[in-house]
Amino acid sequence: MFTKKAMNLSISITVVAAFLALSPALRAYTDLDAERVSVLLSEAKTEALQLKLDAAEMESFTASKLSWESHAEKLREIKEHVNKVGEITSQLNAERAGAAPWQKVAINRVNPLMTELAMTVQATIGHLNMNRERLQASDYTDYLRITSELAAKMAALVADFVDYGETKAKFETLTRKLEVSER
Repeated sequence: MFTKKAMNLSISITVVAAFLALSPALRAYTDLDAERVSVLLSEAKTEALQLKLDAAEMESFTASKLSWESHAEKLREIKEHVNKVGEITSQLNAERAGAAPWQKVAINRVNPLMTELAMTVQATIGHLNMNRERLQASDYTDYLRITSELAAKMAALVADFVDYGETKAKFETLTRKLEVSER
């Protein structure tokens, strides 16, 4: 009997230890974790808005006679913004386990858009490098238009999630302040 109880206790301890050692992906989010994700989303919003402005400006280059070097410089700036948003996206993915459910939705929606944006910018740079004298060609202007559209979508998406998070936090604060139960 004693051996069976000791064995059950040993199994219980092992189960608890295994649970505690589980990957971070299985742990519940905490307010501190969710706050870190909110900060990252705010950083992504700032960078995505700048990316949107630069991409729109780059698209306007199609109506001008600027040199290929001017195009290349603006594309370099856009690529820097894309890389920064990509770094933030990587950090968001690393923090995903601690994210609130709505933040996980945000991360899930940002990931494919980020991938598409990065691929489009890379293709645009490649096209410019191969066709420096064809800045008014429809295929190049299409790349610029698509880059601008994707940057605008990214900026709007991230901004909407940041706004949602801020509104949700205000609602929760008021709910606690007024001691209103949602049940």
